[in-house]
Amino acid sequence: MSQTLAEKLFPNPLPSAADLEDRYPPRQLKEGGRVTRFAPSPTGFLHLGSLYTALVNQLTARGSGGVFYLRVEDTDKKREVAGGAADLLESLRVFGIVPDEGKSENDGKYAPYTQSKRAEIYHVFAKSLVECGLAYPCFCSSDELAQMREKQEKDGAVQGGYWGEWAKCRDLSSEQAAAKIDAGQSWTLRLRSGGDLEKRVAFNDEVRGKIEMPVNVLDAVLLKADGIPTYHFAHAVDDHLMRTTHVIRSEEWLASVPLHLELFRVCGFKPPKYAHVSALLKSENGNKRKLSKRKDPEAAVSWFAREGYPADSVLEYLMCLLSSAFEDWRRANPAAARSDFPFTFKKMSASGALFDLVKLTDVSKGVIAALSGGDLAENILIWAREYDTEFASILQNHGDYLAQILAIDRDGAKKPRKDIAKYSEVRGYVSYFFDELFDGEFPLPDSVCKEDALEILETYDYRGDDDKDEWFGRIRQLSVALGYAASPKDFKANSSAYKGHVGDVSAVIRSAVTGRLNTPDLWAVCRVLGEARVRERIRRIAGE
Repeated sequence: MSQTLAEKLFPNPLPSAADLEDRYPPRQLKEGGRVTRFAPSPTGFLHLGSLYTALVNQLTARGSGGVFYLRVEDTDKKREVAGGAADLLESLRVFGIVPDEGKSENDGKYAPYTQSKRAEIYHVFAKSLVECGLAYPCFCSSDELAQMREKQEKDGAVQGGYWGEWAKCRDLSSEQAAAKIDAGQSWTLRLRSGGDLEKRVAFNDEVRGKIEMPVNVLDAVLLKADGIPTYHFAHAVDDHLMRTTHVIRSEEWLASVPLHLELFRVCGFKPPKYAHVSALLKSENGNKRKLSKRKDPEAAVSWFAREGYPADSVLEYLMCLLSSAFEDWRRANPAAARSDFPFTFKKMSASGALFDLVKLTDVSKGVIAALSGGDLAENILIWAREYDTEFASILQNHGDYLAQILAIDRDGAKKPRKDIAKYSEVRGYVSYFFDELFDGEFPLPDSVCKEDALEILETYDYRGDDDKDEWFGRIRQLSVALGYAASPKDFKANSSAYKGHVGDVSAVIRSAVTGRLNTPDLWAVCRVLGEARVRERIRRIAGE
């Protein structure tokens, strides 16, 4: 009779399970090759935690010579965002997470890679479960289910949900079920669980080690009333047919493992290995909590793009969170590609990783410091065209000027300056180089009064063709002539004999030229500004 019920539930012709096994055969990989997947739902922006998980999946597959693919799990149509799948793929691409398969609907031999396009596949296995008596139609309405939950709570049921005596439709005969179907009653398809409250299931988690949990006893929904599968059923079918070897996902799915293992078992599939990645945490008022979409703007990866953190900075930082061995490896291999890092689950934390914006900023300074002036300028222009169009228009009017600015204390330097953490800081960092942005401020060092500062500027004669030694030699001569020590050492030895020292004189010149007391190498700054601009700025202050 189960055969008859299955035909009534699924009247349209379907391929056989054997046909699907032939269509999606085992992958031909080298020994040890791992197949992983990132399977997001297109329900909003890409969360930093999701990027974190996607990175683990990519590292695991690539490091073993396996395959990393993208599968869009769009079975929750109520929460789906228009264009969400494309936005997710683009966000991954920006951060260098490019799947081997699934970049488009038919990108790979295991297509389609979107669950809504695979309905027939799920129905094949759902029908098979009905034929075997391992699944049955449930005709309970949402109101009836709500009343059931209320009564369970009131009665203090040992286990909530649709199971055992609470599973009203579990014991319907095939004839009774068929009559309800013929009467047009809506149905969902449920697993006929064989679970027992007294039993437990043990499995090995690649991150957390051996875990033991109560077996599943719930008659979980496999197909919703519209024929679309639940996540639980769809992922079991897809991970089997797409030949996934390792399911790497957020720890929030850990509680579902007993159900998932039962689904693999009843379908006759070999279960994959599981690795549940800890959540990203944030420190708040001395406590730790999960990074929140609602509370934390940095939870969205788009925030990092807007702020101008290079993708490499974010990925380098995530690697530090992923593996306790990464920072030591990076110090020993400063120029190596991240893909060379020998990633292993054993070095991952099972207790959660604390997201620290200060640490990210420090990492990002190092990443940006390693770029040449030309490469950094190109990146900044690309960023500004999208996020600071006014700055972009200024830069476009000045050719390779920004590259010359950023090359100061960077190109050829043994220890490049680490004073830029994100591209949004660059406008303020370089503003004094552009007349359109220069504020003309004239701050003074504490050791120099306004009268003495003006005397320095009135006397100083800048020459743009001086090399660095000649340039500093003139400032030293000027310092001595105006009563300043030729060096800080001389001043320290007999401070009462001098107004100050050569550093104070340089600081006054720096302030007049840049409006700041702290800049990269002043000689190089002046060379980039040009003699005419340096002289005009000094003259403007001296003439006030």
